[in-house]
Amino acid sequence: MLSDGLEHIDLILASASPRRRQLMEEAGFRFRVAVTMFDESYPPHLRGKEIAEFLAEGKADSWNEPLAPGQVLITADTIVWCHGINLGKPADDAEAMSFLRQLSGCRHEVITGICLRSADDRTVFSVTTGVNFRHLGDDEIEYYVLNYRPHDKAGAYGIQEWIGLRGITTIEGSYYNVVGLPVSELFTELIRFTKNKTRPI
Repeated sequence: MLSDGLEHIDLILASASPRRRQLMEEAGFRFRVAVTMFDESYPPHLRGKEIAEFLAEGKADSWNEPLAPGQVLITADTIVWCHGINLGKPADDAEAMSFLRQLSGCRHEVITGICLRSADDRTVFSVTTGVNFRHLGDDEIEYYVLNYRPHDKAGAYGIQEWIGLRGITTIEGSYYNVVGLPVSELFTELIRFTKNKTRPI
């Protein structure tokens, strides 16, 4: 078995996102899933990565069970930052189409904030990926929204879906960050964070 340095760490992924769970499974992490209840509002003065990091840390703070030595809680939040506006999860079809019209022909940033929390420590960081869409026609936007129902996705799109395959011209940075979790960066930070927390629980 490949040793990845996390054998003695009990990882808890506090996320309802099926994409984050799938990415961690495919990367070979050994973890369990839990869900926290958190109001995803934030102070209006925050910008870009400040929002993603604030929300990730807020999710970690909403975990109300004590963490034992050797346990690490992982929380994350992904935002789409375009023209100085946070495009969150759309409330309905009309808002999803509005978001995609804003992204059409433009560069935007996908930012994932991550918080790692243990019994006696925490760290918060973020990863940013630049994404460029070609110009999208209204017929393409309507087709995607009505057929793929992207209401659970920040910015109203999934890079791995039809609109990403057809519409995204270039990305700058981590592809998996746009899917929902920058797995390589998470692994690197977990190794650093757990360096002195590797005793069995």
